[in-house]
Formats: sequence, C-alpha cells, structure tokens
Amino acid sequence: MKWPAERMKTQEGKGFGMYERAAELERQGRDVIHLEVGRPSFDTPPHIKQAAKDALDAGIVHYGDLRGTETLRDAIADDLNRRHGFAIGADEVLITTGLTQAAFATFMAALDPGDEVITLEPLYPQHPPKIELIGGSVVSVPLVKEDGYRLDAGVVEAAVTPRTRALLLVNPANPVGRVFSRPELEGLADVARRHDLLVVSDEVYDRIVYDDGTHVSIATLPGMWERTITLFAFTKAFAMDGWRLGYAVAPDPLISQVLRVTLNETTHPNVFAQEGALAAILSPPETVEEMVAEDKRRRDLVFDRLNAMPGVSCPRPEGAIYAFPDLSELGRTSMELAADILDRCLVATEAGSFYGASGEGHLRICFGSEPYDRLEEALDRIEAYLSEGPG
Repeated sequence: MKWPAERMKTQEGKGFGMYERAAELERQGRDVIHLEVGRPSFDTPPHIKQAAKDALDAGIVHYGDLRGTETLRDAIADDLNRRHGFAIGADEVLITTGLTQAAFATFMAALDPGDEVITLEPLYPQHPPKIELIGGSVVSVPLVKEDGYRLDAGVVEAAVTPRTRALLLVNPANPVGRVFSRPELEGLADVARRHDLLVVSDEVYDRIVYDDGTHVSIATLPGMWERTITLFAFTKAFAMDGWRLGYAVAPDPLISQVLRVTLNETTHPNVFAQEGALAAILSPPETVEEMVAEDKRRRDLVFDRLNAMPGVSCPRPEGAIYAFPDLSELGRTSMELAADILDRCLVATEAGSFYGASGEGHLRICFGSEPYDRLEEALDRIEAYLSEGPG
C-alpha cells in the first residue's frame, strides 16, 4: 500500500530547516555557530548522569512498566502538584520517548481524518506534520506582533468550525518567547469549554521563565482538567535532549488512550534513562535555577544587541530560549536572510517563515544553544553583516 501522495506532500520542506545546511558546512570544516537548533548548550548535570550509570550497574536493563516506572511517575505527579497546582497521581502520568512521541501519540489517539486542530502562529513547526500524517488539518490563528503576541480568545473562537476537534497550545511559546498570562489562558479555556474542544498543551519550557514571570498550566483552570492533555519533557530545563524522555499528563480515560498508541510504538520508555530522569525531578531547585539564570543572561545580551542593530526590532522574550527579531525593514525574505547569514557569517539562524506565514520577515535565534562567548561572537558577525549591507 502506498502512502497517499497528497498527504506526503504536506511533509515536504518540514524537516529541520537550516540545521541540515549548517551541518554540511561543518562537514567541510567550517566554524559554524549554531543558533538555529532549540537545544541547551549545558551538559546534563552530573548527578543525573550518575543515576543512569548506577542503574546500568545495578542491572536495570530489562523490560519495564508500559506507563513508565511508578517511582518516576509518582515523583512527577508530586512535582506538578507542588509547582503548578495539579492534583494528580502516578496513574495520570505517562512516560514517553520525548515530548515528540507524547504529541504524536496524543494526536493519533484523539484525531480522526478530517478533524481540525487550531494552533497559534508563529507556530512550533514539528507539531503540524504529526496532525497531517494522521489525516487532520491545521488551522493557524496568527498572533500579532504589534499586539505583543497576545493570545486573543475571540480571534481563536472565530476559527472554530464544526470540524474543530482540538486547540493546540505551546506555552511558553516557541518561537516568540511569550508566557501567556492567566487571563489569556482563561479566555482560551472558555472557548474550549463552550465548544467542547480538547486542549493539547505543550509545556516543555514550563521551568524556563524570566523576570519573575509565572507559568500557568491551562489544565489547572476550572473545567479544564478533564479536557486537557499536557505534555512535558526533561529536554530543555535539565539539558537532557539526547535522553529522549518526556511525559503526558491527563485524566485516566485520556491517558489510557494515549497509552494504546505508545505501547504499540515503543512498548515502554528506556528503563535506565528513567532513573536519571528520577534524579532530575528530585534535584534541588538550584540545578535548574542556575541554568535558567545563565539563559536569562544570554537573553539579555541578545535582546540588547539585536535592538541596537540597524533595521532590527526584537521583543523581549519572557520565557523559553528564543528571540524572534523582525528584520523586514531590510527588504529580504527571511529565508534569504537566514541563508545569507549562514553562508557569509557562518552563523546558523532559522527563517521566520519556517514558523508559518506570519513569521515572514523574522529570524528565530536560539540563545540557549551556545555558550555566552560564542553567542557574543555570533552577534558580532551578524552586526558586521548588517553594517556592510545584506546581499
């Protein structure tokens, strides 16, 4: 059986953007500074690695619980109850092979062909292909830069049709760096309740919030727990991107449906890696706080430097590890700019158009992916490029 050609077409051009092009330059021996990939530059903290090593030495190498180890799920439930105000137990947590698997399994469990999912744009580009592979459709609702990328529930509601099945939220937002406020989320929750919609909330950056900001999980708002699947991962805050561990949180009737997918994909997640994840969840607060403080220092550098460059304006990121500067005054497409900056400066950024039509004219810069000194060097190269004049 051949995969339907029209569905395969939806996947074209939705790989990893400038990453592949930058990797080719590196293979040629060029010194590329990577600001295009959303990965932390930090090493995984030693005590987390040691816990996984100890698990291997202890013979924790065989098949495990389909939902993930109960000890880890208990610890996650306690953590979310304490930090975000959930009221859950281990049975409402499912450990997955990264947030990516959690998202795909959620869409697979929740959607039928023809269902529509509303998402905010600029959007995280790895979610829509999952929806489309299942036969669903993505409906993008643009956030307006001039309005501070505010979440307008009225605009979201205007996009609801009889085919709408779910709302997809990424909070803190990738790529614009917004941390949506409680009133904004309450408005979205009202839309979900009145139209009987599922909410899929990607909260991978929940620990990376700046300037005394507060992260609110939409599932904790009145009437939202029973209709929300919240997705997390160890990837960003604990610098464990290569470990590929995430988790989904939802009421048992929903989480059991997601489990039906994951047990047929991977059976269960890596057992000894989960021991490292347990050490991460049980870490003292300073483990994450020190890395977030360094991310904030990098955020401040990027924000100040970009806004001092000719033809560039950039809102201050409130969370996550990305800046989304507007370079539309330069009169080039975002793809042209990203490619030219990579070729001439050996600095890899990502074209804003990769994040939807409303991202055109912007670049996404990951300030968490390189150490401070390399970030300074990248900004020096970009500033010199802009001073000389693109093209």
